[in-house]
Amino acid sequence: MPDKSLRIRRAGEAPPFRRPVMLAIAGDSAAGKTTMTKGLVEALGPERCVSLCTDDYHAYDREERKELPFTALHPDCNHLEIMEQHLQLLATGSPVLKPVYDHGTGELVRPELVEPAEFVIVEGLFPLWSKLSRACFDVTVFLDPPEEIRRGWKVARDTSKRGYTEQKVLAELERREPESEAYIRPQRANADLVVRFAPIEGRDDPPDTPLSATMMMRPTIDHPDLTEALQPGLSRAMHLKLERDPDGRPVESLHVHGYVPREESIAVEKAIWTSLGSPDTETPECLGRLSGSLGDARSEPLAIAQLLLLYHLMEAAR
Repeated sequence: MPDKSLRIRRAGEAPPFRRPVMLAIAGDSAAGKTTMTKGLVEALGPERCVSLCTDDYHAYDREERKELPFTALHPDCNHLEIMEQHLQLLATGSPVLKPVYDHGTGELVRPELVEPAEFVIVEGLFPLWSKLSRACFDVTVFLDPPEEIRRGWKVARDTSKRGYTEQKVLAELERREPESEAYIRPQRANADLVVRFAPIEGRDDPPDTPLSATMMMRPTIDHPDLTEALQPGLSRAMHLKLERDPDGRPVESLHVHGYVPREESIAVEKAIWTSLGSPDTETPECLGRLSGSLGDARSEPLAIAQLLLLYHLMEAAR
């Protein structure tokens, strides 16, 4: 484990500063990266955690991209070298002046100063793009929903928040598909955890049944001992399988079921929260919270996935 006793100079002083714990959450557009990140930041608290989006490193604004032969999913459409430099600075406890892309207007606006905190969460299209960027992170995640679900999320988000018509969103999805396949989805192979929210195949659940989650846990980092949470009789909320990833490598897959009663999922969440060293407090209400077009809905599989990521963050900080 790298030394975390680095110092950062602030206002002429050099107080002790532990190297930030860095978490990457990668995935295609509308894969759920921001929802996952928001719950983690709120659970940790803004005084302990900052987040940034690698989409801010777009090299062109929305109007300029209309004239280009590639989309925002192409490396040439992003300042990835600057992103790599900033990730290295943040990983050593140094601040960066980060560019800002306004998703609402599609414009590149005034840059902002990002001061690293105890935890830094980086989400976006390209955080796992290169060996150099991957080396900056303690934990790496790729969100991998089925394409039909991601497309539905993107249509709902872009029509309600970004001023697009459904026809324009669908046309852009088709235009982006070759670059998504070439540049975004391959990052999945380099993630410590691959998280997929989807219905369970073969079950005829009602349409309003929350999506289940599968967390593919590669042996690239040490994962939590879930014996207590998985003990027989505690809950039907989740189970663990030994499987193989798409490259044929053995992995453990944690299946978290969205169809079980909420009280059973809460029992599992409490068991995991207790394992984090917080037995006398309730699990944060912000975990599992869905936003946007889904209103104030809640997903227990999302809450459990976020709890497991909190476990990894806390372990990396020790």
